[in-house]
Amino acid sequence: MSRQLCRAALRLLLALAAPFAHADFAIPGFELVHTAPAGAGLDTPDLRDPATVWREMIDSAQREIVLNEFYVASKAGSRLDTVIDRLDAAGRRGVKIRFLMEAKGRFATDPTTVARLRQIPNLDYRTLDWAKVSGNGIIHAKYFVVDGRTAYVGSQNFDWRSLEHIHETGLKIDEPTMTAQLQAIFEQDWRAEQRIAAGQPVPPLRTTVPPVDLQQPARLLASPNAWDPPGVADSESSLTALMAEAKQEIRIQLLDYVPLTYDKPPRYYPLFDNAIRAALARGVKVKLMVSDWNAEAPGIDYLKSLALLPGMEVRIVTLPPASSGCIPFARVIHSKTMAIDGQIAWVGTSNWRGGYLDDSRNIEVVLRSPIMAARIARLHAQTWDSAYAAPVVIDKHYTPPIKDCGGKSEATPK
Repeated sequence: MSRQLCRAALRLLLALAAPFAHADFAIPGFELVHTAPAGAGLDTPDLRDPATVWREMIDSAQREIVLNEFYVASKAGSRLDTVIDRLDAAGRRGVKIRFLMEAKGRFATDPTTVARLRQIPNLDYRTLDWAKVSGNGIIHAKYFVVDGRTAYVGSQNFDWRSLEHIHETGLKIDEPTMTAQLQAIFEQDWRAEQRIAAGQPVPPLRTTVPPVDLQQPARLLASPNAWDPPGVADSESSLTALMAEAKQEIRIQLLDYVPLTYDKPPRYYPLFDNAIRAALARGVKVKLMVSDWNAEAPGIDYLKSLALLPGMEVRIVTLPPASSGCIPFARVIHSKTMAIDGQIAWVGTSNWRGGYLDDSRNIEVVLRSPIMAARIARLHAQTWDSAYAAPVVIDKHYTPPIKDCGGKSEATPK
């Protein structure tokens, strides 16, 4: 066979294989996406990275892109920089772009990135103080929708570090009902910004928690319940109901776990603590993995109290610094995932602490899929079994890491 024919045959094989390239972890309408921190040895070759997926989605836009983010921070030459390039190209070809960000997110936001976004043609950038809607909390959701037909939800903030130096997990969604619900949530919050800007209150959409069928193959959850559009399930009641189904094992990965609110003084928020303890009482094994940011009081004390219980394992993950040196607020596990009995998978934007699911805008996706649950469990096990994860020691004094590198790093985003 000639070299030209060999090349043609190879191209044909690659083209035929493309639709099945992610078949081991994908289910119809959903693709698992992962950020592996550079140089940590936690790579996942079978999972695409978010920058690649985001660019592809933005490039496909023909009519509109809507984005809802906690904060924004890019860096020249970063993967997020290339994503913003694609947003700019979309705006220049006439795609309407609406970008909604939490007003309190300014504390972490890079002003240069905001200025760049504002310069994109056809992009309308607005901020919303979510506490003026619900009375407390923030916009902590991270998602976007393209042309009302494809969407992305995950733990990745609109931050260059989230695409390169933080352990993150998300979902590309092509399921019509769920993308429509995400669009409806965005429209609700966009209208809320308009009402707040006009000095008007934002009335709740519902005053009770509606019944929901959690046996469906795919379910979108959101918080807070009072401002969820019709058809969207309440996160608080739904997540704990799913945990109550567990018969064998629950694997959980979070940035942090603290059954308290951020109020001063804090209020006790036992929602997930009760759910975990109830599962343990039924004989379910629970593996909870959190970041080393959780190794400070009072969070570490609650982790120790759980670690004492039969059937409970708690591990704290400390990722190595980047080869380039310390990067502020990075090199940490930030994924929010759960796998139940190898049957149910959860990928969301919420940490398990008071204030996230009761007051703040967050988004969660629940899939009844053995394929997705197994892949989430393997992703959990990869870090759980690594040298970076250490069991919580009851009598050990923990010193939390210096998240901002002591203010001495040259790697701070500009």
